[in-house]
Amino acid sequence: MSADPDPQPVVELTDSQWREKLTPQEYAVLRQAGTEPPFTGEYYETETEGVYRCRACGAELFRSTEKFTSHCGWPSFFDPAASEAVILRPDNSLGMSRTEVLCASCHSHLGHLFVGEGYPTPTDQRYCINSVCLDLEPTEA
Repeated sequence: MSADPDPQPVVELTDSQWREKLTPQEYAVLRQAGTEPPFTGEYYETETEGVYRCRACGAELFRSTEKFTSHCGWPSFFDPAASEAVILRPDNSLGMSRTEVLCASCHSHLGHLFVGEGYPTPTDQRYCINSVCLDLEPTEA
């Protein structure tokens, strides 16, 4: 995870370019820090092996080997594909204290990180990520 809270994005587009590139739902979540309704995302229950990439810029974010079932309503991962793939930043919106997860390449909102919930994972972390932020690249058999 990136230690610098505001490194420069690698992929920089104007707001109108993002609106052109993304669907309205993708834009609302990725660029405006929205969220998709729980239990509705295409990757919530998938067990397909592969790499999860940022839907906005294509950067590798997570792998299926770090995905687990948390029953929270969104895809959950216990670690990113690489420590520098995501940026973590404090999020005190909605009267809660959380940690926002952003794509390090384009600074798109992905979801939130929760720690210490007791899930049986190697890191005791849950990256709760919106499906609409991800594209799954299946592993070739």
